[in-house]
Amino acid sequence: MVGKTQAQTSQRRTGNEPATTTRAELQVRQVASLDLPSTVEPLNTTVSVATGLSSARIGEGKRDCDRQAAIGRIPVVSKNGTPLMPCLASKARKLLEQGKARKYWNKLGIFGIRLNLDPKEPATQPLVVGIDPGSKFEGFSVVGTKDTVLNIMAEAVDWVKKAVERRREMRRARRFRNTRRRECRFDNRLARKTWLPPSTKARWDVKLRIVQQLHKVLPLTDAVVEDVRAETRKGQKKWNMNFSPIEAGKQYLYVGLKALGLRLTTVQGIVTKGLRDKLGLKKVKSKSKPVFASHCVDSWVLASSVSGAEFPTTENLYYLVPLQWHRRQLHRFEPSKGGQRSRYGGTMSLGLKRGTLVRHKKHGLCYVGGCMNGKLSLHDLSAGCRLTKTARITDLTRLTRVAFRPQFLSALKSGVPLR
Repeated sequence: MVGKTQAQTSQRRTGNEPATTTRAELQVRQVASLDLPSTVEPLNTTVSVATGLSSARIGEGKRDCDRQAAIGRIPVVSKNGTPLMPCLASKARKLLEQGKARKYWNKLGIFGIRLNLDPKEPATQPLVVGIDPGSKFEGFSVVGTKDTVLNIMAEAVDWVKKAVERRREMRRARRFRNTRRRECRFDNRLARKTWLPPSTKARWDVKLRIVQQLHKVLPLTDAVVEDVRAETRKGQKKWNMNFSPIEAGKQYLYVGLKALGLRLTTVQGIVTKGLRDKLGLKKVKSKSKPVFASHCVDSWVLASSVSGAEFPTTENLYYLVPLQWHRRQLHRFEPSKGGQRSRYGGTMSLGLKRGTLVRHKKHGLCYVGGCMNGKLSLHDLSAGCRLTKTARITDLTRLTRVAFRPQFLSALKSGVPLR
């Protein structure tokens, strides 16, 4: 009887959502939508004519607006690349079927559509991106005046420091061997120049690149960042600006966000907690748990503090893992039999940049890895596992280049396997 009541409630809610809709009602309707995508299915892994937009079964002609809101919205760009307001999955499917748009993926691996024409007078509304920085995981949310466009939970880059140390050690070791090497540099070439440690720059560069890619497909107007404070000294301007990687990194991010034309707002952590408590949202203690309540809840309340949204219309999220490549090295670190060291590393495979998103005749949507004997390795877009290592370049259709592995996670289930 309860299931029948929920189904009737879902059927009645087919028009515009009333302004008095509560968060509890939204959760009841989301639970009642049993045909949402599976949590183990990524949003943009394979595309076929039979399933419409993606294997996650987005936009299959369902007319349930609650289901559409629970899934989220699809980014839309014009023919010349201008970001427009995102649309529902059903609308995107109609445009594709009518030949008015074509499929599009950005470097985050997020699916969208590109129109075959430029609207004469495109109408846009304010969209705010909230950023919750973290040491291991980070949260991003794009929120409008009412609807939540998307939520992103991304892993932070934490391997650069060890890679730089290993490179320095091997470079020094080669100076004592009869091999090609770079001459030692004694002069301080970075004096009186603004400089960030490579690990700090890489960590904050990821945040900036994610916002840059979102800005290319969504008409963002504002950015709200949770300000991270570090210890300072009174009257010591140089110390306060350069002593801490956190302080230097966040200033680097702020400059990059302003360069995009976004209005920047910073919020202290204690204020974020107050906003979260005021809206009745809870945060889980496990920071690594791939759910909305771990990081995206903070990024959402940050964005809603500027946009004016009252509650998250969807708690689904994209989980992004940065792709890591073995950069070109002079040779392998350890010699093989006979004392020979073969060349190693690189980011090109048979003329294709590694990480290029392609469509294979058999494996569908995947990205390019390494190569051997004139054959390519293809990897799954969500899990990163290798699908094949004997793919021919003639069997591929090149789409774009991705820098992250995206996975679409439904809010209706927990304990999602990420590997």
